Amino acid sequence: MDVVTGLLYTTDAYLREFDAGVVAFVEGGVILDQTAFYPGGGGQPCDFGTLTAGESVWPVTAARKVDGRVVHTIDGEMPAVGTSVTGHLDWDRRYKLMRTHTAMHILCGVVFRDYGAQVTGGNMDPLQGRMDFEFETMHQDLVAAIEEAVNAEVAAARPIRVRILPRDEAFRIPDLIRTKINLLPEGIEEVRTVELVGLDLQADGGTHVANTSEVGQVRIADYKSKGKINKRIYLALA
Repeated sequence: MDVVTGLLYTTDAYLREFDAGVVAFVEGGVILDQTAFYPGGGGQPCDFGTLTAGESVWPVTAARKVDGRVVHTIDGEMPAVGTSVTGHLDWDRRYKLMRTHTAMHILCGVVFRDYGAQVTGGNMDPLQGRMDFEFETMHQDLVAAIEEAVNAEVAAARPIRVRILPRDEAFRIPDLIRTKINLLPEGIEEVRTVELVGLDLQADGGTHVANTSEVGQVRIADYKSKGKINKRIYLALA
C-alpha cells in the first residue's frame, strides 16, 4: 500500500476536529488520508476520540503509526473504504498531554542549560511525567532549584515555535538531539523541531502548547536514582 497519512497535528496541535476519508482498513483499525490523532511516540501516548459519519459513531481507542500510515483502532464494524468521516479528539486529554509534554521540554531545557545533563529516557501521562538525566548525584536542594527554575520559565511566557526543516539544515543546529541516543530514523528527509524561544530547541514529533504560560504550575513530585549516573525526576502539573 502506497498511501501515506497526512499528519495534521504536526502543524496545528490545536485542531480538535477534522474531515478525512477512509482509504484502507487493517484488522482492528482504519487508515485515513489525513488525521489529527497523534499516534504516540517520544514518550507521549496516543490520542483517543471518535470518528463519525452521519449517525454512525466509532470510538477511537488507540492510534499507532505503521510505515507512514496512522492506524486508528476502533470498536465495532469498520466503515467502508471511501467513507467520509469527521474525527473528533478527546480534547481534554490531548490538551493535558500538550501541557505535560511542554513541561517536559521546559525541564529538559533548564537541566541542559544549568547543568549540561543529557536525557536518557522519559515517559508521560496526562498531567504527570518522568524524565531521566545523566546526573551522578541528586539531592533535595538541587531538586528544589530545578523546580524553581522550571516555574520561572513557565512564568516567562515563552512562545513555542514549530518548524519542519530539511535534514541537512536541521542537523546544523547545535545540540538538536538532547537524548543520549539519537532516536531519529535514518534516511528521513525532513526534521520537525520544537523551540521554546530563548530556552530550548529540539527535534520532536509530539504536540505542545503555544506558550509556556499554558503549562501552569509544575511540581517535582519525586526523584530517585536509577543507576550510577542516571537520575529520574517525576513531574506533576496542576
